[in-house]
Amino acid sequence: MGGLSSRNLQYMRTFAGAWSERAIAQAPLAQLTWYHHVTLLDKLEENVERLWYAERTVEHGWSRNVLAFQVASRLRERRGRASNNFKATLPPADSDFAAQVFKDPYLFDFLGTADPRREQEVEDSLVAHMERFLLELGAGFAFVGRQVCLEIGGDEFKLDLLFYHFKLRRFVVVELKSVKFDPAMVGQLHLYLSAVDDLLKQPDDQPTIGLLLCRGKNQLVVEYALRSINKPMGVADWETQLVEQLPADLEGNLPTIAQIEAELAREPVVPPPPGKPTARRKTQMPQFRACLRASAIT
Repeated sequence: MGGLSSRNLQYMRTFAGAWSERAIAQAPLAQLTWYHHVTLLDKLEENVERLWYAERTVEHGWSRNVLAFQVASRLRERRGRASNNFKATLPPADSDFAAQVFKDPYLFDFLGTADPRREQEVEDSLVAHMERFLLELGAGFAFVGRQVCLEIGGDEFKLDLLFYHFKLRRFVVVELKSVKFDPAMVGQLHLYLSAVDDLLKQPDDQPTIGLLLCRGKNQLVVEYALRSINKPMGVADWETQLVEQLPADLEGNLPTIAQIEAELAREPVVPPPPGKPTARRKTQMPQFRACLRASAIT
């Protein structure tokens, strides 16, 4: 065999060291293309993670680019983390699977870094990027409509987004919020789930599930709010970028921006040349403060 580049030979050596003969002969690793394997070797360090993403790739038919996207967005860490009441509201056979369908947080990086102030802005952007939105929701979701009108006792209500999940065999109502979770949101979503079950659900469909997407939540408040609800619901955050959080033991020990600014404001005195008055060293404090604030925001 000839014509192999040094880069390909390096990948082959890494590949041989990463997997035993027995492992590579088993599905799903044996079903992946060479380019998928290169992506797994490039993006991941641990074989446990590589195997997990390999299994999802075969299950959902991901291309190499989709695989790279899912790894970069840390799907494995986010999947199955949405707060929910599924164990109390769904049969055991369905509750575990439903929990794995939802994640926390959802990553809407295609919305840009601007912070939308209104739910309508978020909804407009998600619909405009529906292909990416469906990819982030995961396999099995089909888009039904937005601002779906429900007439209840002569009053009209409009739910934000309606999907159907083919594996769960049920509608999924998605409500978008650009603010922190509030228990009152659960009552609104409960109304929508009841109405969809009565007005849209077919005899072969399972009861509707709700997904509430917020900008932050108090976990204990969410648990209390969902405890006595008899409709299946999940609550998760949504972000435009994934931000690494500081370890808890360091978070309270680092200085704040105000403390750093106060310390920097103590500009050192520059010794004057002989015969000249003392002068402070010139600094670019306004620009530096702006950089500090920008880094805190991002």
